[in-house]
Amino acid sequence: MDRPDLPLNGLRVFEAAYRQGSFTRAAIELRVTQAAVSHQIARLEDRLGVALFVRASGGLVPTDEGKALYPVLEHGFDAMARTLDRITGHRHIETLKIGVVTTFAVGWLLPRLPEFRQSYPSIDLRLSTNNNRVEILREGLDMAIRYGTGSWTGVESELLLDAPLTPLCAPSIAEYLETPENLKREVLLRSYRGDEWPRWFAEVGTSCPPLTGPMFDSSLAMADVASEGVGVALLPVGMFSRRIAERRLVQPFSTVLSVGGYFLTWPADRPQSPAMVDFARWLRGMSATDDPRMTDWRG
Repeated sequence: MDRPDLPLNGLRVFEAAYRQGSFTRAAIELRVTQAAVSHQIARLEDRLGVALFVRASGGLVPTDEGKALYPVLEHGFDAMARTLDRITGHRHIETLKIGVVTTFAVGWLLPRLPEFRQSYPSIDLRLSTNNNRVEILREGLDMAIRYGTGSWTGVESELLLDAPLTPLCAPSIAEYLETPENLKREVLLRSYRGDEWPRWFAEVGTSCPPLTGPMFDSSLAMADVASEGVGVALLPVGMFSRRIAERRLVQPFSTVLSVGGYFLTWPADRPQSPAMVDFARWLRGMSATDDPRMTDWRG
C-alpha cells in the first residue's frame, strides 16, 4: 500500500494534545512551547483539510475527525514504542495519572499499591489526592476515583465499592450509646452533604436533632476529631476498618445508610490507554474481594 507523505511531527503533537486535553499540557510533555504545539496542529489541520479540535472554555473538544484519528495514532505509537523497547532491550514504561479522594486513598488504595506495582511493573502510577472535587482534563489526569452516585457530567464511571455510612466515635462515647436516641445528646460532626444525618436517623425510625456540630469537607479530618472524643461522625465504615480494629473508633450501631460509593471515572470522549485498562482491571479484581459493610464492633 502506498503511504502518503506522513506529517509525523504533527501527528505526534496531535496525539499528545488529544490525550492531554490541552495545548499547554501537551507542550509540557513534549518540551516545546504552547505556540509550537498550536502551530503544528494548525499545519496538520490545513494538510488534512479538516478541523481536529474545537477550542472551548473547558479545554479542547475533539471533532469527529479527531476522534477517528486518535485511536489509530495511539495504537501505532504504542506499537512502535514496544518494538523499539524490545530492540534496545529496554522495558516500556507507561505513566498513569490518577486523582483519588483522600479517604479512599488512605483507607483502601495505598495499602494495596505494593501489589499493583508488583503485578504491573511497566506502569508508573502517579497519584494525587483531593477532597472529592476534581476535574480530570483540567488537572492533567487520566482517571479519577471519587465518591458519589456515579453521575458526573462528561465522564464514564464504574462502581468500585459501596460506601455505606454509619456513626463512628471514640470508645469513651460509645459506652454511653445504648440506643440511637442517645445520639441526640452528643455533638454530631457533619460533612458538607447536609442530608446524611437526617437520612440516617430516618433509617432507625427517629427524628434528627438540630445539627450544630462542626462541618468538615474531609472524612479523614472528621474521623480524627471523632477519635479524640469530640463528637460522633457519620463515616464510610469500610474506609476505617483499621481504626475500628484498633479500637480508636467504635461502631455503636449496626444500621448503615447507603447513599453512594467510590467510583472509577474517566473522560467519556477518550479511549482508554492500555495502562488505564490494566489499572481498572486490577481495581475491579481487588474490590471484588472486599465487602465494606461491617458488623457491630461494640465489644
